[in-house]
Amino acid sequence: MIVVCLGNLIWEVAQLPLYTLWRNESLVSLVRATLHCTIGDIVIATVVLVGALAIVGDEHWPDRRFSAVATAAIAFGIMYTIGSEYVATVVRKSWAYTEWMPTLPWLGTGLTPLAQWLVIPCLAFGLSRPPSDTL
Repeated sequence: MIVVCLGNLIWEVAQLPLYTLWRNESLVSLVRATLHCTIGDIVIATVVLVGALAIVGDEHWPDRRFSAVATAAIAFGIMYTIGSEYVATVVRKSWAYTEWMPTLPWLGTGLTPLAQWLVIPCLAFGLSRPPSDTL
């Protein structure tokens, strides 16, 4: 959880220039948005982990099925990101990307939010992996 909390906070700050609020909002609003998004990321990470545990984990996790749970949690996080970014940027127009945000051409989803849900969970799971993982 330490990696998830700190990793998402650092990531959210680093990607701020890729969102239009960077240009339009005050420092207080940027801090508020960063904290809001980081807390949301922590909640999402917790929910996808619990979901993955419920679906593919067992009573011996993390000693068994560690990789299956990690893979499912990362997949759920990526699916959630694609859906939530679409709803926020296209449907609700809650926020917008700047021209600097690389996007997936067929979805319009920002690559940095997708990378966030790949890099941070991989790092967190990698650092917490038990030495005797049995797939």
